[in-house]
Order: sequence, then structure tokens, then C-alpha cells
Amino acid sequence: MKLSFMAALLFTAFCFGQNNTDNSLYMKADKISYLTDIGSESGDLYQTIGHHGPAVENEWMALRIYFSDKVAIDVYNKAKKGLELKAAHWYPTAEQQKEGWGADYYKVGATVGLGGVKLWDGEKVVPLNPVTNRLAHVGKTATTSYMEMISRGVPYKGKKVDIKVRVTVFSGKREAKVEAFSLNGENVQFVTGVNYFKTCATKKGENYIAVWGKHPEDVAAEVVEVGAAIKYNPKDYVKSTDDGTQYLLISKPAKYLTTEIVSASAKENEINNLEKLEAYVK
Repeated sequence: MKLSFMAALLFTAFCFGQNNTDNSLYMKADKISYLTDIGSESGDLYQTIGHHGPAVENEWMALRIYFSDKVAIDVYNKAKKGLELKAAHWYPTAEQQKEGWGADYYKVGATVGLGGVKLWDGEKVVPLNPVTNRLAHVGKTATTSYMEMISRGVPYKGKKVDIKVRVTVFSGKREAKVEAFSLNGENVQFVTGVNYFKTCATKKGENYIAVWGKHPEDVAAEVVEVGAAIKYNPKDYVKSTDDGTQYLLISKPAKYLTTEIVSASAKENEINNLEKLEAYVK
């Protein structure tokens, strides 16, 4: 019995030692005290929360969900593997970037970003806004970190629905998992996808979309080519569309949807162009 107990302790310690993920949620006015939960009846804490919403990271990238009407997923790309979020707060200085830190090269604009979630009413995209309340939550397990955004009271087809978006990053795995839940038990049509710019190149397969190119970012010390890809089950969707700024996937009526997202940049050694990104997601 003692041996089994010690083995369990060693296994737990090993798992935690190998967890190369982290999360971050804090008030912009206080970078010391980190939170696990925060909410707002207005649905907008964009200017109040550090990095404009909850964030998670693995060794290769960080992701955030905007705490605003966007509820889009944005990317922080890294030049080398490691955890940077707690030290960089998403916006490292120009000097730090020159020393090899990552940066916010990715630009979301008015799109879903990379794997963000909205709704479809049969004719158009429906944002997760307005809300009666919006809640953010972050957490960590032995091998993962995750963030959640719950948008309550979203008007949809004459009713109000509660939608949760969860993003999970895994230790030792590039891909992040994005999950969407209809918390009321109502079937809804989710919309997800990946955004792009005119200078970006695209590769598509039966179950993936990958884009690569420069984003017109204005907060990084330099403009760097970035790649983004979404992997999905084609059986979950009834339609795909391109509105000129994003490739969108429209789901069948469902209570739950999941995809995987991955990003890389030209500054990396492993995946630094579209061909390598497509080979990876395939």
C-alpha cells in the first residue's frame, strides 16, 4: 500500500513537472493578483482586464478571448518554445522582442479570429452579444490550462441562449482545443473559422483550413508572417463561406461543437512557412 501511494505521488509530481502550460486573468490595474473568475452584466471588460480578456498558453503560442462583443480568439506567437505570458503580459517590449520573446503579430479585427465562435440564424452571423451577463473563468489541471467565456442571454431566433466557449491547451501538444456549448440545451448553429488578409496564402483539405501571411499588426516591434489553421470534422457542418476577411464554417444544429486550432510564425525553427504548417495539420 505504501509503495502504491508513493508511486501515485511520484506520478503526480511528474505530471505537474511536465505541465508546460499556463493561464492568465487579472485586472489591468493590478498585475500581481491573478483571478480565476470575473463577470460583467455589460458583457464588456475589454479595457479593464489585462490583455483584454482571459488567456492561456502552451510552449508554442498564447491565446486570448476578447472580453467584449467580439468574443474572438487572438494569438500571441513565439519565436522559441517556453512560457512567457506571466512575464510579458502579452505585450513584451521592443527590446524583449529583439532578444527572442514572442509578440502579438496576429490581428483579429471584426472576425472570429482563429477558431472563435459565433452563431448562425439561417441567413447571417449572430454575435454573442448583447448579453445579460458575460463571465470569464480560467483553470489548470496536471497537464492542461484552459479558459472559458460564458455569454448569457444572447438573442437568437426569438429566444435567449447561453453559450460557453472553452479553449484548452495541452502540455507537449501544439494544437489547442476549442469547444462550444449551448448551455440551455437548445440546438443552435455555431459559426467558427479562421480569418485572413489579402496578402495571405491558403491551403484547404477535407478537414482543415490553413492560412499564412503578414497581418497589418501595429503593436509588435516588427511585422512577421504568421500561420493559423483550424482542424474540424466535416460531418459537423452544413456550409462553409468566405466573406473576404474570414473563412467561416457553419455547423449543423447542435448543443456542442469542437475544433482544434494551431498557429506558428516565420520566426520559429520548426514550422515557419505554409507548406510546413499544412504538412503538420494533415
